[in-house]
Amino acid sequence: MKQQASIEIDRPIEQVFDYTTGSVAQWSLTVVEEKMIEEHSDGVGTTFVCVTEDRGRRMEFDAVVTRHDPPTVSAVHMEGKYFNVDAEYTFEDLGGRTLVNQQSTIFPKGFVKVIFLLFGWMMRKSTCKAVEKELANLKRLMEEKA
Repeated sequence: MKQQASIEIDRPIEQVFDYTTGSVAQWSLTVVEEKMIEEHSDGVGTTFVCVTEDRGRRMEFDAVVTRHDPPTVSAVHMEGKYFNVDAEYTFEDLGGRTLVNQQSTIFPKGFVKVIFLLFGWMMRKSTCKAVEKELANLKRLMEEKA
């Protein structure tokens, strides 16, 4: 399942990139914790555990940074018990404002594949709304920092 969303934030690209990639647990509505495992100086290859919570259900993902080109691109691959996720954020300078694009692909595992086949159309809709809410929260927090 693929999803994408975009939002404009009234802050410079460097600030938006740094906050978006370095403070996920502060702005995300689902990520509650990130535990660093091994950090690489150029970002790529950095590994961490990402802990999410949605409707009282906690999940852990083993994550690795797959692309890190400040201040324009950041991507991660996350492996969980029920599904894997590839997420990429791109940032475009709009002359003091920043356009943030988030694109992710979810790869279900095991019995979850059946659920995705049967209810994927419903899940896609709710997942897209969740991503839009997350980006709106990022925008709100970044613009309040002014």
